[in-house]
Order: sequence, then structure tokens, then C-alpha cells
Amino acid sequence: VQLQAYGGGFVQAGGFLSLSCTTSGAALSSLDMAWFRQAPGKDREFVAGNRRMGGSRVAYADTVKDRFTFSRDNAKNTVFLQMNSLKPEDTAVYYCAAGRGIILSAMRSDRAYSSWGQGTQVTVSS
Repeated sequence: VQLQAYGGGFVQAGGFLSLSCTTSGAALSSLDMAWFRQAPGKDREFVAGNRRMGGSRVAYADTVKDRFTFSRDNAKNTVFLQMNSLKPEDTAVYYCAAGRGIILSAMRSDRAYSSWGQGTQVTVSS
């Protein structure tokens, strides 16, 4: 599975950005998908994700809940991350990730995902 992320950029605090990630090599409907991010000097962390078996249910990190929205369009093999009310602490490289058969308790762990996009930089100024 190949993933390609788009949409990073520079924005002032309080602004918004939209990320997208297209998949190829497998139908998106067969994949568990997530967004992770990694800030300089920090570990990669889970942002949001949705399992194929989870239907429309989406898990969010507490730090982004109510500000970020994950969605997927299986017909277009694309997942999205709408990021509103951005804060300087959201600055990071954002990665989309794909896996199969991820159990609920593992979906926030980057080790559960077997395919990764190249990352896209998001910078939020104060």
C-alpha cells in the first residue's frame, strides 16, 4: 500500500488547514487508517483514526478532539484531516498511516500500522 499526503503549510494560531492522503495498491475500504504527527524532539503521536470495522466511529487524541475532524472517502481512496482552531503546539510533521486488522486497543500505536505516507509539515505561528 502506498500513501501520499497533501495539504500541509503555514498558518497563524486560530487558523485552519486541511490534509488529505490518497492510497494506492489496496482499496481504502479494506484499510484501517490514521493520522499521526511528530514534533521536533518528540515521539510520533496518534492524532485520529478510523478502523474499517469501526464504521463511522473515529478516535481522536484528547489534544485535538473537538478541533480536528477525520473523514474518509472510500470511493476516492482518500482520507482527510480537517484541522481547525490550530495552536502552535500542533506544529509537527503529519503522517497518514494504514494497516489491516488493527484491534481497537492498538489503533493509537504507530507499531500497528504497516504503511506510511511521506509526511507533510504543518507549522502554526503564535
